[in-house]
Amino acid sequence: MGIVKINELMHSNLRIASNAMSRSINAQAEHWMKVGMLAEMYPQLTYPQLARELVRIELENGEAAISMLVSQHPPLSTTTESI
Repeated sequence: MGIVKINELMHSNLRIASNAMSRSINAQAEHWMKVGMLAEMYPQLTYPQLARELVRIELENGEAAISMLVSQHPPLSTTTESI
């Protein structure tokens, strides 16, 4: 585990979002980083498509899910039918 420095405004936003989503601040930050990374890797997909794909892969592969998505870039489907 590493340490990431963020500004106070981002920390406040993380605190608010983590409370709203019932996540720890670290879990919320990790979620935003995963979604942001995937959004950059797959700009053709919408947030709901990315979220569904994350859920599907995590159910199938557990904690290794995000590593799998990154290592397989770009095989993630680009159609809404398969996601």
